[in-house]
Amino acid sequence: MIVKQLIRIGNSDLDGSKEIQHALRKIKGIGFMMANAVCFSAGVENRKKAGELSAEEITKIEEVIKDPKGIPVWMYNRRKDYDQGIDKHLFTTNLNFAKEFDVKRLQKIKSYRGLRHAWGLPVRGQRTRSNFRRGTSVGVVKKSIKSPEKAKESKK
Repeated sequence: MIVKQLIRIGNSDLDGSKEIQHALRKIKGIGFMMANAVCFSAGVENRKKAGELSAEEITKIEEVIKDPKGIPVWMYNRRKDYDQGIDKHLFTTNLNFAKEFDVKRLQKIKSYRGLRHAWGLPVRGQRTRSNFRRGTSVGVVKKSIKSPEKAKESKK
């Protein structure tokens, strides 16, 4: 059996020397639990090396990732989507676009979260006294201490 160094699933190159459950985590939007659920739904042994997968197993995994039927809804990353109102699971660039549009929508309606995003401040209630400081230097600026000789010269 030929072991491949790289396999391509979901527009991502996966390391062929890793177990498939760990290699799938390289795809944005698929975490530990989702990777195990994808392997189980596709009927692929999750301890198998990614480079040892057959072409049929790779296509099964891709189908499950694109349409995750048989995976519990609580594992999806877009439950009750704002636009369509359905449960779905996004990955790679679709996930990036969805996040970006969510932030733009919040900014457009001028919600508190949207304004915090626009101002570059923390959104989730963190304190800002000691962290999230940008721009000018922090601290007290003291006047330069003059030596007694220079003080006499400045008085003259």
